[in-house]
Amino acid sequence: MLVFFMMGDLNIAANLPPVKGGILPPIRLPIPKDPIEKSYLGLSGEGSFGLPQIKAKVVIIEIFSLYCPVCVKLAPGMKELYQLIENAPDLKAKIKLIGIGAGNTPLEVQTFKNICDTPFPLFPDKDFAIHEAIGDVRTPYFIGIKIHESGTHEIFYSETGGFKDANTFLESVLAISGIK
Repeated sequence: MLVFFMMGDLNIAANLPPVKGGILPPIRLPIPKDPIEKSYLGLSGEGSFGLPQIKAKVVIIEIFSLYCPVCVKLAPGMKELYQLIENAPDLKAKIKLIGIGAGNTPLEVQTFKNICDTPFPLFPDKDFAIHEAIGDVRTPYFIGIKIHESGTHEIFYSETGGFKDANTFLESVLAISGIK
């Protein structure tokens, strides 16, 4: 069954993977309680937030699962990607990483974070609501969005599978997103 949501002049089809040039359906995530993660995302207060509220020009979203062996194998590369960004003064404020655990409870997400030593914020999607809204994609799945000053966003990257080299992936993100 295909369901359409109307958002302004843009139709978003549910149960289809995110499309380059499109937007994601409205996704609300809990503001992290950890002050370091909250600061990393540029958020304040409590409650929930939408992806365009993250203080960055680009957000890379990894859809993962504790039970995905490829996701676990990719975790060191994700940590390296995070460190490459955080160690580059010209990129640190421009690019942020988050992970969404498809079908994972808060405990499973925390277990993944601990086992894989993940330094960026991870969020549970225990009932698969976000996972379904973005097309029941396979894990790992990567979505890159550019956040506009108007508070809107645009998908510039939408691919399943991992990457072999964090440097090459980062260079690709920079080229495709157009940020420097």
